[in-house]
Amino acid sequence: METLQINRCGLPPWVIATPYYNNRPQPLEIQGVRHANRGLFERLAQLPTRDARGAQFNDWMDVAFQLHQWQREETKGSRKSIKNSYLRFLRGWMFDSNSVEGAVLKGWVESRIGLSPTFHHEPIRDRHCEAYFRYTVDRMKGTARTNALFDQLDVLYEFCQDELIRTAPEQTHYTLYRGFNDMAEHHVVAEEGKKRLLVQLNSLLSFTTDFERAWEFGTRVMRAQVPRTKIFFASDMLPSSLLKGEEEVLVIGGQYHVDILTG
Repeated sequence: METLQINRCGLPPWVIATPYYNNRPQPLEIQGVRHANRGLFERLAQLPTRDARGAQFNDWMDVAFQLHQWQREETKGSRKSIKNSYLRFLRGWMFDSNSVEGAVLKGWVESRIGLSPTFHHEPIRDRHCEAYFRYTVDRMKGTARTNALFDQLDVLYEFCQDELIRTAPEQTHYTLYRGFNDMAEHHVVAEEGKKRLLVQLNSLLSFTTDFERAWEFGTRVMRAQVPRTKIFFASDMLPSSLLKGEEEVLVIGGQYHVDILTG
């Protein structure tokens, strides 16, 4: 996996990409986000339930990024830019991770974490290949008419991390599952046993917390121990009226030790 020279989370990208980081994760914090939104996190600390905190987060985003004021804008383009909020891109990802919305979310990981994508419609070998160019075109299309979208995703990531720490402060890793049919989207770095692999995962990809549901997406299932710090978003963190997911968890990639489960 190619990494950038710099990012916005305090640890070098090449460190975050390694399996050693996954085994012994250190905190990742998008620079300046919690300070700029300290009022949000102070309010979240006073709320007793996940639903209440999810609703508070949505209200905060509406006000901070004026997402509820799109009807007041004079032009169609300006109205559309405000309506194209973080929710649109999460929904687009859940429909198709190789969509324009998927390219934008992968672009956020590249910008903030420093990990370049390894797959978008097809394998991406490096930042000079045609596949990477296609990804950048989709990413630019997606961000063309948005209102500080990457800033919105910054707050989303920090909210997710805050919620995970709040509900399970001692839990550093989560067992997650991903159904698949072949390894075309993932590069096998090393075989460590009959069903144990070291794989290069895409910069952002979907897992699920539900082992049985993972089988609905392929004939094999990948099981990974994912650091809390690499969970970008989980679909149950927002009220169901805003976003419906299939116990879906969006995971920041890199090299992972995984177990391959077959039926």
